[in-house]
Amino acid sequence: MVWLKFLLCLAIILFSGTKLARYGDDIARKTGLGGIWIGLVLLAAITSMPELVTGVSSAALVGLPDLALGTLFGSCLFNLAILALLDILYHPIPILSRVSLRHVASAGVGILLIAIAAGSILTGEGLSGLALGWVGIPSILILILYLVAVRQMFRFERSHPAPQLEATLPQYTEIPVKMMYLRFILAAVAVIGAGIWLSLIGDEIAVTYNWDASFVGSLFLAITSSMPELVVSIVALRLGAFDMAVANILGSNMFNIVIIAPVDLFYTQGAILSSVSATHLITAAVAIVMSLLVIVGLRFRQKRKTFFIISWYAVALIVLYIFGFYALFISGMV
Repeated sequence: MVWLKFLLCLAIILFSGTKLARYGDDIARKTGLGGIWIGLVLLAAITSMPELVTGVSSAALVGLPDLALGTLFGSCLFNLAILALLDILYHPIPILSRVSLRHVASAGVGILLIAIAAGSILTGEGLSGLALGWVGIPSILILILYLVAVRQMFRFERSHPAPQLEATLPQYTEIPVKMMYLRFILAAVAVIGAGIWLSLIGDEIAVTYNWDASFVGSLFLAITSSMPELVVSIVALRLGAFDMAVANILGSNMFNIVIIAPVDLFYTQGAILSSVSATHLITAAVAIVMSLLVIVGLRFRQKRKTFFIISWYAVALIVLYIFGFYALFISGMV
């Protein structure tokens, strides 16, 4: 029965995620905000709502901070692996050679935020005194850095507008902007509702199969809660909104780490980054290396794929993703 509920949540997220991509693309065209900004902030925030609700529910309601952090870090890994899938689906050239170099900034900010979170986990109780009430200073620092980075990126996008995207799909051209926003919000509500259910399903899976909370969160909940990013990015790719697809992935990773702040706020038993298992350092380290590979792929713009249908960095991303969860599973079974 638990897997039936799991699949039902997946179906809801797949459907609403598809709508989010189409409406987001149309909003980007009609408002002139551009695909990069829509993907980096608006779509990233909406598609990361399952992670937010799952993280808060896991820490505050279920009392499993490891499940919360496992979901967030694991989602970062899965998101970066989605870039490998996009590379396979986009045949002409490597996908990272097709998009703007501006994505280097968001990938770099993501690395910085993950490093701060990992450093806090590594020091453990050494940072327990650095808190406002029970909320850790590192969580607050992550939130502040994210807001500053997003503001700077927004100012840059406004002063250096990207070229307009190709024509939108015919079935969306006649929909007024206000109606498009309404439909976008309805799709977002569906994603959030499914995310609330996901936290309860993840806890049920952990209890039923007696699996380590970090592993369950990093694998099962991370993959399922990242379905909106997967669907949105694939649909954006099909629409020709390549920058929006990649921006959604990198923006979601940034937002996933920022979610640590509200999770910390609702976890009243202490600073959450000082309360979780050191096994999360595995996914944090792998996420940083994968993000660095994305930056390399963006900087060295190859004109053809290394292995006919897939680029070298996409292969590396897949290998690192598998390695990360294998190492996490082994450490959780010890």
